[in-house]
Amino acid sequence: MGHAEMLLAVAGLKPDEVKVLTKKLAAGDWSDFPEAQRTAFALAYKLSKEPAAFTDRDRAALVAVFGRERAVDLIWYVSWCNYMTRVADAFQLPLEKENCFTPPEKKDGKGG
Repeated sequence: MGHAEMLLAVAGLKPDEVKVLTKKLAAGDWSDFPEAQRTAFALAYKLSKEPAAFTDRDRAALVAVFGRERAVDLIWYVSWCNYMTRVADAFQLPLEKENCFTPPEKKDGKGG
């Protein structure tokens, strides 16, 4: 299971909702999403694909939508996620097969 899917499940989305949302995100057409999400997605995409192309204009767009402190948080978090992905890829670490954040009582289907 990919980490994005895990985090969406932790946020409360059901498996079919996760599938629909990740498909929309992967397609790159974010027009259905609110401005703040589109701005964050553009940051994540650019820092993941072309980090050296990140400019003052990109930073200013983040600040305009999120404010200075939250923009810093987003830049840091996206950069950290990319760093962790590159480390995991270098060591060829496999993704978990199931959501490691699911409480044990929900994994075995017994409820809580």
